[in-house]
Amino acid sequence: MTFESLGLHASIIKALTDAGYTKPTTVQEQAIPAAIAGRDLLVSSQTGSGKTAAFMLPALNRFAAAAASAPAQGKTPNQQTQAARAKGERPRFRPAQPKMLVLTPTRELALQVTTATEKYGSGMRNIKAVSILGGMPYPKQMQLLARNPEILVATPGRLIDHMESGKIDFSELEVLVLDEADRMLDMGFIDDIERIIAKTPATRQTMLFSATLDGMVGNMARRITTDPMVIQIAGSASKHENIQQRVHFVDDLSHKNRLLDQLLRDVSIDQAVVFTATKRDADTIADRLNIAGFAAAALHGDMHQGARNRTLDSLRRGQVKVLVATDVAARGIDVPAITHVFNYDLPKFPEDYVHRIGRTGRAGRNGLAISLVNHSEAMHVKRIERFTKQVIPVDVVEGFEPKKTASASRPSRPNGWRPGDSRSRPPAKPGQRTFSKPGAPRKEGSGNGGTGNTGGGYKGNRASDARRG
Repeated sequence: MTFESLGLHASIIKALTDAGYTKPTTVQEQAIPAAIAGRDLLVSSQTGSGKTAAFMLPALNRFAAAAASAPAQGKTPNQQTQAARAKGERPRFRPAQPKMLVLTPTRELALQVTTATEKYGSGMRNIKAVSILGGMPYPKQMQLLARNPEILVATPGRLIDHMESGKIDFSELEVLVLDEADRMLDMGFIDDIERIIAKTPATRQTMLFSATLDGMVGNMARRITTDPMVIQIAGSASKHENIQQRVHFVDDLSHKNRLLDQLLRDVSIDQAVVFTATKRDADTIADRLNIAGFAAAALHGDMHQGARNRTLDSLRRGQVKVLVATDVAARGIDVPAITHVFNYDLPKFPEDYVHRIGRTGRAGRNGLAISLVNHSEAMHVKRIERFTKQVIPVDVVEGFEPKKTASASRPSRPNGWRPGDSRSRPPAKPGQRTFSKPGAPRKEGSGNGGTGNTGGGYKGNRASDARRG
């Protein structure tokens, strides 16, 4: 199948050809025709499957068709403002009235969607797309909104601010997209999303993209859509067959740091992402890697948006070889040169593991995902295996072997056991102790939920940290 066969406008086809796109992905083949027909969509598709184009191309096609059939328009808001100033009059304030709204959980994903939209719509001069997100100065955002963009890409929190101040009016909205809906709900944006949707017309077309369509996401999806077409390309537990996965067990924090340093010296690494549980560790590890001679940089929610943008730009240009990040980077980073992902700390949820390792192996390329796991986290690895329905092999590096063997860290499995089996805990052998004694002191690296961090435990607010990324 080709993009031409999907019924897209000629200007969009030209832009795709110029950008080097020749064949639609599976999710694009199914979603684009349905969206062009006006159907509401509920789409479950793995990261890196091309979902941004799956919702943006039919929307651009809609606007291109409308522009071709519409009569000549009067002055644009900018032209009206300039004319008023030329007459010495005070320009009348007009709220932005976007035709399309894309909600994303993170700033990085919002910027990625906006960049992709500009690429896809490069042949449509009358279409403007802007990002409204936290960390961007308000005067800059007001300038962007003054352009009255047809497409608005935003994070929920900052969008609410502009809605409440009357800067945005959704009465003319035609298309609403919730991208990474499951992540937005995980981050506590459910109330903000409900308030935003309540301000949009009931006649809108709604497309929801999520790693899963179950639970809270499914309940919300049913409320906000009308007779939706459900498309399930690959669940969030996708095997990532082009990504090799490995587990390296470590004895303590010192062992973990030495092993990470050794693994990062692999000559096959083009670029790598190292995921940590905390912002402090991201900064500390990036500093240590720089001292060790790596071109490393940190990325987390405490950084100003300008600094985050510069870091990502340096990553895309190859100036940063190792990005050390919190889960703010698990979704929204699409850099083909990332060949390796390292889980310095395991994520809290198995779903986040899938999205983390999806930063490599993009667009069909091969990748390698390595998790550095404390012995006390063996059951966490098993939860990930049950979720992904595949066993993650244990590996060792000569000279950096753990003192405990892998078999001691990972409980034996009953005959016939396979990932996803309901017998999640194999029966203990006679005399085998499956839990540590109550009150037993923790080993180094077992603090902060067994992630390998030390320092007396977490002191912050987890809900606010999640919203900040």
